[in-house]
Amino acid sequence: MLEVYTAQTPNGIKVPIALEELGLPYRIVPLDLLAGAQRAPAFLALNPNGRIPVLVDREAPGGPLCLAESGAILLHLAETAGQLMPVRGHARAEALHWLFLQVSSIGPVFGTLRALSREPSGAVVAARFRDEAQRLLDLVERRLASEPWLAGDAYSIADIACFGWLRAADYAGIDVGAAGHVARWLDRIDARPAVQRALATLSRAIAAHAA
Repeated sequence: MLEVYTAQTPNGIKVPIALEELGLPYRIVPLDLLAGAQRAPAFLALNPNGRIPVLVDREAPGGPLCLAESGAILLHLAETAGQLMPVRGHARAEALHWLFLQVSSIGPVFGTLRALSREPSGAVVAARFRDEAQRLLDLVERRLASEPWLAGDAYSIADIACFGWLRAADYAGIDVGAAGHVARWLDRIDARPAVQRALATLSRAIAAHAA
């Protein structure tokens, strides 16, 4: 069974959602980030970078696999299962484009904006990041105005990657309400049974860990 070391954050929900969509069995190992669990020696042995999520596959062909970085994990799972990732052509290129945009821009910008918004002394820098976050939201809005999913006709790991951050945009002080195409895209993903199962499974694992 796959093990997912994660937490209930925009990055942390990606892998459970993908695993539910793919129908793969997994076990969540919740980490209390506020308590510094990501800096514990046992976790650093899995990911020296001290970041979630981490996927551990002890029965992988060729020997146990320990993989970090959410984009790499999503791509690995999609290609291994032969789902959630177009095989070739323009659709594959688009899926990679939006996946990499999320890990390189959407996540870092929204995450930094949230951190700065909580610091009064960071107001000027926060304003700059707020403008960039809005620009990225507008970019996704324009894409979804012309395509049902980020890669085109089919739901993919690109949608899963971006979903967590844009679903929690208010976490960074950004209102997606005016971005109608993004809002409807979020609602469609939120309504997927696999997404609902993943979020519920993660909530239960965290509650059990805290008990």
